[in-house]
Amino acid sequence: MARVVDHTRECRVEESTWGPDASYVDTDPSLQGIRALFAFRPETAVPMRALAQQLLRGPSPLSSGDRELIATYVSARNRCHFCASSHGGAATALLDGDEMTRRVFAGEDMAVVDKLTALLAVAAAIQRGGQALEPEIVAAARERGVTDIELHDAVLIAAAFSMYNRYVDGLRPHVPDDEGLYAVMGERLASGGYA
Repeated sequence: MARVVDHTRECRVEESTWGPDASYVDTDPSLQGIRALFAFRPETAVPMRALAQQLLRGPSPLSSGDRELIATYVSARNRCHFCASSHGGAATALLDGDEMTRRVFAGEDMAVVDKLTALLAVAAAIQRGGQALEPEIVAAARERGVTDIELHDAVLIAAAFSMYNRYVDGLRPHVPDDEGLYAVMGERLASGGYA
């Protein structure tokens, strides 16, 4: 049986060690995470928000909850606490607190047993690098009914969220210390999207 290639300790999101003055650019301290960076450079925010909206809320055979789950998994694997927590909150809201959300956020090793876990294996490979998506991973996904569009969308979500994660972690805007705020962000993303 194929498995998500995963080393659980490498996937867990660790608490941020950034201090309140750690940002590498002068962002508005009242804004947090990627929102602070979008306010800093609104001209780049427009296409980045549009891409997130299309990937996570646009037409797709995958539910918005499953797409948020893929984004959460990639963010957790990249150790981007802000993105994993906020998108994990959105996935939780969209999937009604689904147990899979908790497992994905924790970076648990999962057997490829259905379409969703096959897509998470695809996302894990893309998170490591585009050429890490081996034919065996795609074959396992195909055996579980993954279509061309679903494969495309999973690959693009994984690639885009690797970029978003590096953007946030690379510039280190202020991020919430209160874990409860991530649930609020997740609810807002679940209901309002990204546009």
